Amino acid sequence: MRIETEVKLDYTSVLLRPKRSTLGSRKEVDLERGFTFRNYNPNKSSYPSSETYAPEGTKHYNGIPLVASNMDGVGTFEMADKLAQQGILTCLVKTYTSEELIDYFQHNDNSELAVGTRTMFVAISIGIRDEDLLKFKDVYQYAKPYVKFVCIDVANGYSERFVEFVKQFRELYPNVVIIAGNVVTADQTQELILNGADIVKVGIGPGSVCTTRLKTGVGYPQLSAVIECADAAHGLDGHIIADGGCTCPGDVAKAFAGGADFVMLGGMLAGHDEGGGEIVTKYFNPKGEHWFKKSDETYHPVITNKKFVEFYGMSSKTANEKHFEGLKDYRSSEGRTVLVPYRGQVNNTIQDILGGVRSACTYVGANRLKQISKCATFIIVNNQLNEVYKDTQTGE
Repeated sequence: MRIETEVKLDYTSVLLRPKRSTLGSRKEVDLERGFTFRNYNPNKSSYPSSETYAPEGTKHYNGIPLVASNMDGVGTFEMADKLAQQGILTCLVKTYTSEELIDYFQHNDNSELAVGTRTMFVAISIGIRDEDLLKFKDVYQYAKPYVKFVCIDVANGYSERFVEFVKQFRELYPNVVIIAGNVVTADQTQELILNGADIVKVGIGPGSVCTTRLKTGVGYPQLSAVIECADAAHGLDGHIIADGGCTCPGDVAKAFAGGADFVMLGGMLAGHDEGGGEIVTKYFNPKGEHWFKKSDETYHPVITNKKFVEFYGMSSKTANEKHFEGLKDYRSSEGRTVLVPYRGQVNNTIQDILGGVRSACTYVGANRLKQISKCATFIIVNNQLNEVYKDTQTGE
């Protein structure tokens, strides 16, 4: 047993220090980024092909580096198509069948989505079982020209089995970009990159509906994890995704400032039309404070209603009952099931997030998102928000 005494930081532990800037407006900030991935080889294939790939030296990705999480209610086909229009990546849920994925990639029913856009901004998500590898093989066989990204996703990215699966997958599919995780330390970030991963997903326990830290006592404060894993990845020409812990646009900005190449969002993108899910209406009398007078001179409480959508962690009891015939007798639920406010169209939320990140860039003097980590100075704080008038119903 050993103890590390160095203080580790979450997004709530810090604020970004403002500094002089030459930017005159938020609209001057460029949020698009281009990446070249270390292990991805678009000009090499394990299968005979007559495809024409991008020439050497071109960027493998160009877009706004947000990522919709591969969670029920977030990583849907509808969400992917809507976000792809803005150059934002979506990791699809693991539970889509090979037939559903093949049909999705081969047919463009959304006239607003340019041909090939799905290729650039949609990732297939798989686990590390034999059936996951077979599912990907089936999809790749029939929809190969449109499959560029895969997210190999497990809760514990420290197992030798997981690393070996990533290595095997890289050998089989050299011309697929591999996203792999989750981990929270520099050593395992490097291990995954050296074994074929292009982008490492960073985060254990910070998500809004994740209870891993409660059930296992395992985790790592998310901002420190991002800073340390980004430093390790960039030294090997790799990249990371900060996965989990963002509750507001300011947290997204802090993740980028900490060195994250991409930021994955789950709870912040839940509750929208594009995520599906049944809308639940709740009726209540806020604090019993509001009354109205009827014609018979009697007073009655004002009843209001709010709409919600169910959202749950993918290791929760709800997810296991929905997709895996219930919790196995050797495990416990490591996720919550909650009702999040119904939010309508996702474009409004994306505008709010991107507007906050642009504003953060202007405060620290970064005219491009790529520069924010070089311009940022974090200050450790005891309190970052004045919540005296915080609305207990909306959280705003």
